[in-house]
This record gives sequence, structure tokens and C-alpha cells, in this order.
Amino acid sequence: MTSEQDHAPNATEGWAEPRPTALLVLADGTVLEGFGIGATGHLAGEVCFNTAITGYEEILTDPSYAGQIITFTFPHIGNVGTNEEDIETVSMASASGVRGVVLRTAVTDPSNYRATRHFDDWLKARGIPGITGIDTRALTALIREAGMPNAVIAHAPDGVFDIEALKKEARSWPGLVGMDLVPGVTSIQRFDWDETTWNQETGYGRQEAPRHHVVAIDYGVKRNILRLLARAGCKVTVVPATTSAEDILALQPDGVFLSNGPGDPAATGEYAVPVIRTVIERGVPTFGICLGHQMIGLAVGGRTVKMHQGHHGANHPVKDLTTGKVEITSMNHGFAVDRDSLPKNAVETHVSLFDGSNAGIALADKPVFSVQYHPEASPGPQDSHYLFDRFVTMIEKHKAA
Repeated sequence: MTSEQDHAPNATEGWAEPRPTALLVLADGTVLEGFGIGATGHLAGEVCFNTAITGYEEILTDPSYAGQIITFTFPHIGNVGTNEEDIETVSMASASGVRGVVLRTAVTDPSNYRATRHFDDWLKARGIPGITGIDTRALTALIREAGMPNAVIAHAPDGVFDIEALKKEARSWPGLVGMDLVPGVTSIQRFDWDETTWNQETGYGRQEAPRHHVVAIDYGVKRNILRLLARAGCKVTVVPATTSAEDILALQPDGVFLSNGPGDPAATGEYAVPVIRTVIERGVPTFGICLGHQMIGLAVGGRTVKMHQGHHGANHPVKDLTTGKVEITSMNHGFAVDRDSLPKNAVETHVSLFDGSNAGIALADKPVFSVQYHPEASPGPQDSHYLFDRFVTMIEKHKAA
């Protein structure tokens, strides 16, 4: 009769710990070990966490995340695969600027009828390195306590890393404050947009009878924002972020839209704010989302501040002070408008119910309003779609005046 001990593996045979093939190296020297997916190599960025449980493809192709390494708090990311329809960057072939992705569990094979590619293959094709096997709850707690750290994410299939060099790279990365990332994600030329929102039976539609002409300034615009503008009855002309006010006004827009985008709004504002001020002074109805909201805040004389942990997720409660209603919103921003810096004609219209930060403003003397969150809901709830109708109503009132 043999004992259990006789069958136990000894220290030299039959048992070996898997070797880490990916690292997340924080600027303070902390090294988190895991297993690599996606692109190989290493990239530096700011680590944030996102609390959404769906829409990882939309999140990873959102240009607003340029310069950031995204930690998903939901563990099962990649399980429904990817497709060609849910990409949010305007150019299907372009990168979104995301620096990496941090996951709790290993990626499974796709389990959705719309999937056309495995998540791992998709990450490789888009040049995004990833790491799995990380205690994302602990990392999220660290970010909530200490703020969003700079870091390097590295993936090497052979498990060979120069850890000291990675630590140095993480320490030397300058961070997002003062960084203008819009040039890397904006369109390079003007184009028209007529695609409308997706329907399960028919797919995406087309705008056939536009009633208004909107010029959208692209600081890193998401496709679904443009779709909702088109669905609301707008002919949409998208222009690069550096387009002059003269060129925008020469298009004779009924309204101007200021898009979302990445980086420090104060840095982008060096060239964007003078353009926006001119548009506002001319009385053109103007609507801003995310970075566009921050640009309006700067244009009227306010300032923006870096947030401790930012807002990233699809479950953020916001109160619309103009109606008293509460909506659940999608958010993605690491900077915020300082309400105390705003002039008297800038009225606060929305406020975050998580931390009380500003989430929307409107000008009392001009047809201008903006929100900090993402009403296009890609991903996220559709509570805020009404804002696109509010913009169109503003345009119609202005045209009728």
C-alpha cells in the first residue's frame, strides 16, 4: 500500500510555476507580474480604471484614452470577441492611442454571434499590449488612494525583462499634465458624415434628409457621436482640430460641435480656445462633449484641473439641474472644469452625484452648452440621448430668431 506522499511531486520534477510574460511597472517601483496578451513590447502611460462591464471594444478604441493604460474592474473582458462594427475611432485602421490594457482573468474564446476575431488577435492588430492575472481590485484600490500612477506595461513571450530599465522608463514618463495628445488622434482632412445609429435588424442607417448643417471639430471624436448628430437631422462636416475659425465659419454652419478627446485641455486650448471664442462671439449655436466641454470652460475664462482618479465607466449618476432628473451616464475624463473659476454667465447645468464635480454648463447670453460625460452611450446607458435633440432645438430657435 502506498501513501499519498509517495505520489506527491518533488521539488525537482513535474511542478513548475508558470513564468510571467508581462509586467506592469509603476513609477514608484512597484512591479506587478502577469501573463501577456496582445501586442509585444512596452509602452508608458497613465493607469486608470474603468468600471464598465460591457463595451470593452468601444472603450479601447475611444481616442479620449490616448496616453492611458486601462484597468478593467470587471473580470471577464474579451469573452464575446471583437468585430468591425463597434470601433469608435473615426478611421477604422487608425490606432486610438490607448497604451495598454490590464485584466483580471485570461481571455476566453469568443462567444457571441457578432464576433469576427479573438480579442487577443484584435489587440495584436491594433498594437495594444495587455496583461492578465492581475488583482485588479487591489490595483483599483491603490488608484483610489494614491491617484492615477504613471507606469509601463510590458509584454515579452519569453519572459525576459530589463526591470530596472522599465522602472526608469516609468519614472521618466512626464504624465498627462501639459500634454497635448489631440494631434495624434484628430482627422487629417475635412470629411462629411451621414451614417446613423445601429439597428439589430438592418445595421447602420444613412442620413437622407438633413435639416441643419453642423460642423464638428474633431479632437478625437467617437463615431457614435457623429451617428447621433446625423440621426437628429444634421448634415455633419468633420474638420481637423487645428481648423481656423475663418474656415469653420466659411462653411456657414447652423451649429458647431466640439468633440471629446485626450490629454490636458489647457495644452490643447493653446490653439483651440481662440477658435472657440470666435465661434461663440459670432453667436453660432455650440455644443461640447468631454474635452469639448472643457474647451468651452476655458474659452469663457475658466480653468481646468487634474482629477485624483478621474471618472471612467458607464454607471456614473449625473443630475440635470435644469430638469431635476438624474441620469446614469458614461464618463471618461481625468480633468475637470473648476466651477469656481467660471464667469457669472456660465451657468452650471449638470453635476456628478459621485463626487459633486461639474458635469455641464450653459451660457446665459449665448446659445452654448456642454457636458463632461458621454451622452452617445458607446458604451453605456442611453439616458442622455436627449442632449442631441436639445442641441437641434437650440439650432432651430436660433434660425427662427
